[in-house]
Amino acid sequence: MIEDFEIGRPLGKGKFGSVFMARSKEERVVVALKVMFKDQIRKHHVQHQVKREIEIQYHLRHPNILRLRGYFHDQCRVYIILEYADAGELYSRLKKKGRLEEIEAGRYVRQLADALNYCHAKGVIHRDIKPENILLDGKGNVKIADFGWAVVSNQSRRETVCGTLDYLPPEMLNGKTHDHTVDNWAVGILLYEMLVGRPPFEYPDQNQTLQAIMSCRFMIPPFVREGPSDLIRKLVVREPCLRLSLTGVLEHPWVVSMSKSTAVRQPTPVPSATVVASDS
Repeated sequence: MIEDFEIGRPLGKGKFGSVFMARSKEERVVVALKVMFKDQIRKHHVQHQVKREIEIQYHLRHPNILRLRGYFHDQCRVYIILEYADAGELYSRLKKKGRLEEIEAGRYVRQLADALNYCHAKGVIHRDIKPENILLDGKGNVKIADFGWAVVSNQSRRETVCGTLDYLPPEMLNGKTHDHTVDNWAVGILLYEMLVGRPPFEYPDQNQTLQAIMSCRFMIPPFVREGPSDLIRKLVVREPCLRLSLTGVLEHPWVVSMSKSTAVRQPTPVPSATVVASDS
């Protein structure tokens, strides 16, 4: 129940509600409390999507996946209790730094590939990997969040178009069925954005972006070294069956070499505000 929590500052706002920093009164554990309004959920006909998100994320247990600790609801709202990632979104870090150093990008790619490999082994496809959905803790660890577009594949192929345009693979844009390799593509796009500072298919005109994705036409700047360039080229591949597996990502020489270094600069945690008692 909401009375079991002290509610603090807002952490973010979405279409269906907001996320707040909170603390459980009994355990004194700081969490992120996602509050969604039922009328907005019904208005946009996403009841099934919200239920699926909760069911999928609740059963996932991996150090690089944001933990869903529980959920409850009242007459007007749905509350989801999430692990608190105190360094915020990867998106904010990229916006602040422009682009990341190789060693940091390599660490994130390794953790992301390991977490997605775990998801795929469970039959779960995330389908919306992007900087906004990757959170970071104070130790510089990735936490995959927002499973709103995730599905349990059961070895079948899906047809629903979802996700963010810059990160969508060709098979989703042209209406073909897709499988878990859409996540592999997204890992390659994310690596490119972390090292270059923008996605590979970013154009002012949406039609240009669509055409570039469909033809898989992109350039890697010369300042990106051969190791990560090779990995990007093996992931951002038009044919899904030719994309490097996530096990292949973990075994890639560049990823292995980055994981051996301990000189990763940790992200600065988001300053904690005083948690105040809720009036609810």
